[in-house]
Amino acid sequence: MGATNPEIQAARQDFYERIATGSCTPLWEVLGVIVPESPPALCKPYLWKWKTVWPWIQQAGELITAKQAERRVLVLENPGLPGKSRITQSLYAGLQLILPGEVAPTHRHSQSALRFVMHGSGAYTAVDGQKVKMNVGDFVITPQFMWHDHGNTSNEPMVWLDGLDLPIVEMFNAQYFEKYEADTQKVNRSERLNLAMFGNAMKPVEYTRKSKTSPLFWYPYERTLEALHVLRHAQDAHPSWGYKLQYVNPVTGGWPMPSIGTFMQLLPAGFKGKAYQATDSTVFSVVEGSGKCTVGGVTLEFNAKDVFVCPSWMPYSFEALTECVLFSYSDRPAQQALDLWREADSQI
Repeated sequence: MGATNPEIQAARQDFYERIATGSCTPLWEVLGVIVPESPPALCKPYLWKWKTVWPWIQQAGELITAKQAERRVLVLENPGLPGKSRITQSLYAGLQLILPGEVAPTHRHSQSALRFVMHGSGAYTAVDGQKVKMNVGDFVITPQFMWHDHGNTSNEPMVWLDGLDLPIVEMFNAQYFEKYEADTQKVNRSERLNLAMFGNAMKPVEYTRKSKTSPLFWYPYERTLEALHVLRHAQDAHPSWGYKLQYVNPVTGGWPMPSIGTFMQLLPAGFKGKAYQATDSTVFSVVEGSGKCTVGGVTLEFNAKDVFVCPSWMPYSFEALTECVLFSYSDRPAQQALDLWREADSQI
């Protein structure tokens, strides 16, 4: 608001106080805040080093069991959003630990969730009566309001990255949670049935779509990595992201999850990418390799098992010191569904 004389200022303030008694407020006093020229930089670029968080994860395993905690998770809380249990304004991230012999009890909730395995092998996730064993680099979906539990029958601790649309669901005030009658659900289908039914660019003839979430809920890393290497030898690297694949729902060809987009990319050793800018906030998990990501003027030096975040509309670029493989997830599907998503018209 421009400068005004004291009498006008006093009259306006009196007006504001009077209309506040009827739960009204003047738009012109807040218009620049709620409709800014560009997305405000509330979410900060940040990197969680595995060498720092791994001892904390182990300590958590000594202090509370998976059953006592319901889910033993260290939340990755963005430093720009303290106390909000979110890694971006629209996404949640946490590192979940399952020790040998433990079970994380069966429950379901209205939030959609992904699991990306970072450490160990042999633990399982059971979803809607089907169990799959997980290994490093695997991407697993637990669809909204579907029963799921986790367990570890191996002899080593397992850690995976949990990604959920918690803030989005909270915004709509649609949070629901329900516990199952037992710690584990009955498993009535073979481990590889889900992959056989939907993981070969085919589907059962009698299949009818029941959800916007992919019926394929297990995407093994070995298949994804093979595809990236074939792509690498077939074409030139993209100037910004190297070789990047988007996970898809094999039935629709669209996103595997209605609110969260997932990707895997390969950066050849020595790759130096051009900056990229888009409105979707993105969380990265480093599967292999080491390098740098410069985002919003901040340089994040990453190694295997590190996690970092690139906030909305902040230009970011990659430099690969060795060959790198990066998993990532973002809120792009939710933005696209509302016609909100955009990227810079040209490379920066």
